[in-house]
Amino acid sequence: MTTQATLPRPAAKPLARLRDPAWYQEYGVYAAVAVVLLFNALFTEHFMTADNLRTQLVQVAPIVIVALGMALVIGTEGIDLSVGSTMALATALLPLYLGYGLVPALLIALLAGAVVGAINGTLVSLVGLQPIVATLALFVGGRGLALVMADGRLKQIVNPDILALGTGSFLGIPTVVLIAGVLALAVAFLVQRTTFGRQIVAIGGNRPASALSGLPVKRVLIGVYILCGVMAALAGILATARLTASDPSSLGTLMELSAITAVVVGGTPLNGGSIRVLGTVAGALLMQLLRATLVKHDLPDSTAQIAQAAIIIAAVYVARERRSR
Repeated sequence: MTTQATLPRPAAKPLARLRDPAWYQEYGVYAAVAVVLLFNALFTEHFMTADNLRTQLVQVAPIVIVALGMALVIGTEGIDLSVGSTMALATALLPLYLGYGLVPALLIALLAGAVVGAINGTLVSLVGLQPIVATLALFVGGRGLALVMADGRLKQIVNPDILALGTGSFLGIPTVVLIAGVLALAVAFLVQRTTFGRQIVAIGGNRPASALSGLPVKRVLIGVYILCGVMAALAGILATARLTASDPSSLGTLMELSAITAVVVGGTPLNGGSIRVLGTVAGALLMQLLRATLVKHDLPDSTAQIAQAAIIIAAVYVARERRSR
């Protein structure tokens, strides 16, 4: 038996790499974060201080958590528009059950996220609805249910254990940032090292072929949406703790768009089959830094939204160009 030697491919020239859409999809988000940080180091006063960077990380942590769940869903060629409403449900339930203790209140809030995810997953996998249609129902109805539970009122949170989740720290690292970091590592391990993660990617790449090969497509899809719902509920809990109030009328508003933006800008294709966990984290951080930079330079929030739209269009264009080659 003979083996054929493979000659090493010549290294691509740096300028040629910059013309390659694959380079931008792989590394563009990291380069963009570096550019924004460099700009602020040179032109934005007091931006690169430890206190300000800590604030940016605390603010982006809930978005990262939701985006990680969204990345899993998009990896299956799906979408979840109900994550903001799930956050609202979690924040509405939290004060209702704090009288029974911290752990029961947290478990019930997380269970609500799991139920929302199970409903979404069932509608997608068993009923056969398009993900955008299936999750749109709870996008609308979920927040309405949360407002009914809270009687449409904002409720102050005074439980010190809950508040510690939003304002506490461990070894100098804010608790919310630490939780987001641990979840990012856990999702990366799930995607790269577990059978379930490989099944998610395979189903997103080709669902009919995955079903024919014997993969439990329906069970995996339900599981993915449940994970996304639980992460959204956790983000709702942490956001409530940081704001020291339960406000289902506004908490999580437009969070689904922020999460999708982070995933797409991070390099995960909308047509599934790939999940970029680190890219998702970097995408969320890029959007947060960009918004903070524009605010520091006295530009209106509408300018930040226009800039984000331009980045999304560029990310989708790069992904399309890579697929077409």
